[in-house]
Formats: sequence, structure tokens, C-alpha cells
Amino acid sequence: MKRTVAERGYTAPVLLDVSGDVTGRAYGVFGPPTAYLVDREGRLVGRMVGGRDWRGAAARDVIRDLVHRRGP
Repeated sequence: MKRTVAERGYTAPVLLDVSGDVTGRAYGVFGPPTAYLVDREGRLVGRMVGGRDWRGAAARDVIRDLVHRRGP
């Protein structure tokens, strides 16, 4: 997995959850690819199963809105 992260040039932190404690037990997903959006307090605010194109304007708008969101 670390090699895949390096090869694809990911710039965001990537969770390598070998035990399944976070992805499976906390967030309820057991199969890749899955993207999780977690707020500043560590709460799950979004989950997407399946591949996504994060290069487009719509994806940037979603992330920008979450970054600037205040409160729950």
C-alpha cells in the first residue's frame, strides 16, 4: 500500500488500517476503494465507496466546503 501511495503521488494522509479497527469497526466499511471525509474533531462526515475522480472542480468544492465548515 505504501508503494501505491508513493506511485500515485497522494498528498493527503493515507490511513493504513491493517487490523480493520478504524475502517471496519468504526466506519463500517470492509472493502476498498473507500474514501472517508473526517472533520477536524475526527467525526466521520462522509463516506464514498468506489473510485472517484478528485481532480475536478466539483470535488474541490466539496473539500473546500468541508474545510471551511464550522461546528457539527
